[in-house]
Amino acid sequence: MMAEWREVHPLPILDLDLECRPLNWYGGDWVTREITAIGAQWVGKRRGRSWLLGVDDPLEMLVQFREWWDKAGMVTGHYIRAFDLPLLNAGMLEYGLQPLSKKLTQDTKLDLIKFSGLSKSQENLGALLQLHHPKIQMDQQKWRSANRLQPEGIELARRRVMGDVHQHIEMRAELLRRGMLGPPKVWSPEGRVGSTYVP
Repeated sequence: MMAEWREVHPLPILDLDLECRPLNWYGGDWVTREITAIGAQWVGKRRGRSWLLGVDDPLEMLVQFREWWDKAGMVTGHYIRAFDLPLLNAGMLEYGLQPLSKKLTQDTKLDLIKFSGLSKSQENLGALLQLHHPKIQMDQQKWRSANRLQPEGIELARRRVMGDVHQHIEMRAELLRRGMLGPPKVWSPEGRVGSTYVP
């Protein structure tokens, strides 16, 4: 059963999060997105790394992140299989890089036990679980500054993306402790989610 899965093998686990900005309209209210910040940290390590548009060259951001990706036995984040990983692949495509390789993933939204009546956002799950690490709040003016790549906005984006990573590491550990996460699943760049991980 899903709630009975526990992490038993010490894989190098990479926790990641992205921030992005709208780039152009492509129909109705739909817009394309550009990555403005990547945050990553190895689970069990004290320090992570961020890459920031407006500070780092966008091609170098992706190349350097790819080095972390390739070293990971598993990657984890909140809604990463539906949002972050496709967005990273779009960046790889735009800059002429190979797509991300197939990878074992644990998504704390998509692999969460089934329930209704409660929000599954990271912010609300963090409050529900009474986590120590808070969600870094951004109002409209802060987002506008971040999306315009103003120096103070870039710093806000860095704090936001790394704050989400720190909160998520704590959140995933608590969800595992409570038996609320199913086993990791293999994600592939073709968009298919493979079979679950069986230790």
